[in-house]
Amino acid sequence: MQAKRLEGQVREQAKAAGCLEVELHRCLEAILMVVDEPVSELVLAQIIEAPTDEISAALSSLAAKYESEQRGFELRQISGGWRYFSHPEMAPLVEKFVLDGQQAKLTQAALETLAVIAYRQPVSRARVSAIRGVNVEAVMKTLVNRGLVEEAGVEGESGAILYQTTSFFLEKLGLNSIADLPALAPFLPDIDGLDELLSTLTD
Repeated sequence: MQAKRLEGQVREQAKAAGCLEVELHRCLEAILMVVDEPVSELVLAQIIEAPTDEISAALSSLAAKYESEQRGFELRQISGGWRYFSHPEMAPLVEKFVLDGQQAKLTQAALETLAVIAYRQPVSRARVSAIRGVNVEAVMKTLVNRGLVEEAGVEGESGAILYQTTSFFLEKLGLNSIADLPALAPFLPDIDGLDELLSTLTD
């Protein structure tokens, strides 16, 4: 009787541990999906409020899971942190997509990203991601490749690369300067409070 009760407890503990592992995987995926540079295990542990060794094990587990499932992306440890990358085997396809994209019309995601940069420049990729709520790395690369966006130095505190629109962007819109852009206030009345809101998320 006692052995059966003990067996039941072990099963419940294993079940709970499995649920915790799944939830931890989801947390890591959600964070890593929007970063534009590798994030260390320590930072992830602080954000998720979990032990660093559990974070490390979960990251390794995710990386092995993606590889075993032959996904088109991989979770890679690089520069002291972790980040998603397209799988090396998919490089020819990704290159074709990027090159073909130079001839195609901009997607809605690209247009929205370009609008954020135009009105908030110079702005870092992380800030653009925070404003849009999604990872904008691929979209930013497209905008740079299309000559609409360019690097504009680095942010003093974080060292993140800043981006701004180009003269080609102004030419395409028929503008002489950024000052000629239409006022944004009628469309986004709370835009003036956006920086303050974002600062509370990064404090």
